[in-house]
Amino acid sequence: MAETSSKIEFLRGVPIVGEKLANALEGAPTVGVLRLSGIIGPSGMGRRTGLALAEQASSIERVFKLSRLKAVALAINSPGGSPVQSALLAGRIRQLAEEKEIPVYAFCEDVAASGGYWLACAAEEIYADPASIVGSIGVVSAGFGFTDMLAKIGVERRVHTSGDKKGMLDPFVPEVEEDLERLREIQEDIHEQFKNYVRKRRGAKLTASEDMLFSGEFWTGRRSQELGLVDGLGDLRSVMREKYGEKVNLRLVGGRKRFGLGRLLGGQADIVDQGINALEDRAYWSRFGL
Repeated sequence: MAETSSKIEFLRGVPIVGEKLANALEGAPTVGVLRLSGIIGPSGMGRRTGLALAEQASSIERVFKLSRLKAVALAINSPGGSPVQSALLAGRIRQLAEEKEIPVYAFCEDVAASGGYWLACAAEEIYADPASIVGSIGVVSAGFGFTDMLAKIGVERRVHTSGDKKGMLDPFVPEVEEDLERLREIQEDIHEQFKNYVRKRRGAKLTASEDMLFSGEFWTGRRSQELGLVDGLGDLRSVMREKYGEKVNLRLVGGRKRFGLGRLLGGQADIVDQGINALEDRAYWSRFGL
């Protein structure tokens, strides 16, 4: 026993990794940290990074397989994106949390809005910084219209479809009210799914009216706590130490951006596509002052 103690003390003096190794030998509890950062949606199609189940499934599986695991902490920094991928990611996290009987905590960093808040609701408890941006429980569809530009440069748009609705919402033709009404119906359906998930996960914790909470508005972390959208204010390290002790082992799984040869050698064919997606990504973040 004395020999083991001396080894542990020796390890504590080793730079960088010593403290973690010593805590592991002592049997300190482990909290797996899963970083969910960026626009929610698949990468590719001009977007180099994104949050999607296909790209995050391995990390989610690994974090729930850590030894001495006591909890999983989600470090969320996302302005939203795809509602489908938001639901898939949150669903996989909940599935494993229930199977393994492991509690999940979410920590909102700069932004946990729209789909980012959907991810946060996968947790039993949600925490935020007082200045975090939280909420935006709504659905948005954005694009560009090019009808005037085509007329100005003398280009004729030709689209041939089988099915009278196949070409609806084409950005190169004027908008049609009937098409817009159909879009609104789809948005309302998705919005209702979002609201139902928040109701299910937050329940009686929500203290404000649904008209307010589900309007698409967003708030600071401090105000979000008053509204019941988050459970408390604090950062991941401090809260996890408070719950699991000063020697808790925080294990980051995934979260590193990959740099592939394809990016280095990528041709010019998708430069315009990348530019458009960069503008869209910028628009997501700029809505929240970032």
